[in-house]
Amino acid sequence: MKNNKSTGETLREKREVKGLLLRHVSAALDIDTAILSKIERSERKATKEQILKLAEILDLDKDNLIIQYLSEKILYEIKDEKLGSKALKVAEQKMKYLSKIQAGISKNKSGN
Repeated sequence: MKNNKSTGETLREKREVKGLLLRHVSAALDIDTAILSKIERSERKATKEQILKLAEILDLDKDNLIIQYLSEKILYEIKDEKLGSKALKVAEQKMKYLSKIQAGISKNKSGN
């Protein structure tokens, strides 16, 4: 997935293509219109629950939208860090290692 658009840009574009007004989508989310507008302008971060609901409302692929959302959470946490890229690579290695450990634990539990 190669997408340099922000989650907010993706949401706004899809909302506009579908011809939905901010007030209609914000009502479906049970949030204020101003909050949704800020989310679309990347001035405020949506919650994971809001992202999942927006994917449903806007007919967006949930997995791709969550990946985009999570990547931005990571980016904004480390973007100003001098060693951010290296830390990201180490985190990826740790994720792979933990996945192997968890797979081994699951295999052992099912094998007993």
